[in-house]
Amino acid sequence: MQKNKGQKGFSLIELLIVVAIIGIIAAIAIPNLLASRRAANEAGAISALRTIGTAQSTYSSTFGNGSYGDMTALETSKLIDSQIAGATATAPKSCYFFGIDAGAGAGGFSSAAARSSDTCGTRNFASDEAGVIYALSSVEGVLDYDTSSGTPIGN
Repeated sequence: MQKNKGQKGFSLIELLIVVAIIGIIAAIAIPNLLASRRAANEAGAISALRTIGTAQSTYSSTFGNGSYGDMTALETSKLIDSQIAGATATAPKSCYFFGIDAGAGAGGFSSAAARSSDTCGTRNFASDEAGVIYALSSVEGVLDYDTSSGTPIGN
């Protein structure tokens, strides 16, 4: 009969210590991961609003005879893609959906991006023909076109 001298392996205490260390690392990393995801969603919404603003300028000078278009007109003219034009509250693009108020002001337009839930981001955004993008503290799921109440982001 052989005796089990010098058995190799991990003790229960060693395994518990490793699990505790992994738990501590996860507790530190997960909030940072979620914050990074929210920031990426917001950056995507800002980028989409810039795309809409550029598309509006192009549409106005080429197809619109000086007037601005709605989402359908911009998509039909191939100035924005279907992911931006088709984003809705129930089917958002990176947690945000978009809208255009083509009759805003005297011949101007306003565009807006709204988060579909509070886990997607902390701010909504709006822009107008001037091209300045404003951060808004509007509630989730509501398109807010009011650029006078927002805070300009670093454009």
